[in-house]
Amino acid sequence: MNRVSIGLAVTLLLGTSGLLPAQGAPMPRPATRAERTGYTETSRHADVIRFFDSLILMRAPIVVTELGRSGEGRVLPLVIASRPTVRTPAEARALRRPIVYVQANIHAGEVEGKEAVQALLRDLSFNTAPNVLDSIVLLVVPIYNADGNERFGDQARMRGAQNGPAQVGQRPNAQNLDLNRDYIKAEAPETRATLAAFAAWEPDVFMDLHTTNGSYHGYHLTYSPSLQPAAPLAPYVGDTMLVTIRARMQQRHNFRIFPYGNFTGESGRGSLTDTMKSAFVTYEHKQRFGTNYYGLRGGISILSEAFSHDAFDVRVASTRAFVQEVLSYVAERPAEIRSRVAAGRAASTFSATGARPPVAVRSRFWSKPDTQAVLVEVLERLTDSTARHEPGMPIGLKRTGRLASVRMPVVDRFESALDRTAPAGGWILDASAADSALPRLRAHGVTFERVATAFTADVELFIVDSIARAARPFQGHQEVTLSGRWQRATRTVPAGSWRIPLGTNRDRLAMLLLEPESDDGLVTWNFLDRGLSKAQPAPVWRLVTPR
Repeated sequence: MNRVSIGLAVTLLLGTSGLLPAQGAPMPRPATRAERTGYTETSRHADVIRFFDSLILMRAPIVVTELGRSGEGRVLPLVIASRPTVRTPAEARALRRPIVYVQANIHAGEVEGKEAVQALLRDLSFNTAPNVLDSIVLLVVPIYNADGNERFGDQARMRGAQNGPAQVGQRPNAQNLDLNRDYIKAEAPETRATLAAFAAWEPDVFMDLHTTNGSYHGYHLTYSPSLQPAAPLAPYVGDTMLVTIRARMQQRHNFRIFPYGNFTGESGRGSLTDTMKSAFVTYEHKQRFGTNYYGLRGGISILSEAFSHDAFDVRVASTRAFVQEVLSYVAERPAEIRSRVAAGRAASTFSATGARPPVAVRSRFWSKPDTQAVLVEVLERLTDSTARHEPGMPIGLKRTGRLASVRMPVVDRFESALDRTAPAGGWILDASAADSALPRLRAHGVTFERVATAFTADVELFIVDSIARAARPFQGHQEVTLSGRWQRATRTVPAGSWRIPLGTNRDRLAMLLLEPESDDGLVTWNFLDRGLSKAQPAPVWRLVTPR
């Protein structure tokens, strides 16, 4: 890795005069930049590298390798922690333990995850009593958006609603891509490195650490499982696993947590009267988001959102406690977790001759939300309705610190708006789409093969009636939505086209990528544009019978 010398790392981290402790003397444990500055600053990329160099010098049971390189060539460290130490996916699998992958700093202004995982890894490493490292293999990416992290600016400009620190990085990466919208199109080097790590390690659990924006609710942290209705394990994660962890966060740490959401309309950024008329609504279900995406691979997927209006040190503490409780939950029941994930991956694998369950290719907000008690911070109106009480506050309002319990609809999940069943013979991709589509399929681990000899087959064609393109570009793309109808026909599948067969645990994901009606697939992101014309078949055919 491109790193400073380990001796210099220890000097900078421990604040010594430049001399290491005498031989045999205990070495003080390194502190994160946030800890050293009393939570007035957050770590730079070099700080993170030096911190883990120091842990290695002190013989922590960790291995630091590269997840990949950022667009500007910075190392993205991947820390592997376990007792006994493992270095490779094969060694991890040989232990027959759950593998947990924790990712921080995907949005580089949201900094508490980066600080929390550094401190947590240090303390787990040097705790000689039995802990989670004896029961799981922990993979941590502490600074995923390394380039965005280095573009420091005033917090008020970078993240206006966030309560410190004064200087933070920017949301997108060096290409100006939002990495948490890139999981389908996979255009960023950081995303491609992550997908390669997913393929190599096959984590049982994926966690993505963030910070909220906006609403003044009454929770230290909000959370979510995968919101994609096609994710097999989302009900277990949301309704069993996270319910237990929610109770433990209150009992063990005195942190209030709740399913992720924001108040609708003016709610949560207006008066209590406004909020009482609202609902608490989660974010999108689409698989462009990392937590939603990973659920489609059959694993356990968890989003963490620290409360942006809490002080920086409180956000670090709540994030750390949440990660610790997830790790503890997994470590307490390793056989159950591995069994659940095996079932999730089996449910993501379709058989050409067996049952193929319907899959939601388009989704909508849950139509029957529960009414629940939601904690709301009471905001009061200022006498001067044009004044701003503090940075990030809505004009004309001030915080009180008082919480009220308000009953309102909680929309924390989605339901299918359109189901499709995988075709027994898989899909045929027109040769004209190969240059744009195949690299994406390859990155996602979707299997494909070239058709060497033309053959005749029964197929289903999606005849395009209309092509709707978004009025505004998003992440460099004009999102596309198709409407049309399916038509069964006997056609010659030409040589040089590509077949995507069934039979791997990427089948569920392949459906969301390939189906023309998918609301977040290859069509959406313009990778099939060359083959789209009105009144013509889309360039993805469905093979009716196995081959």
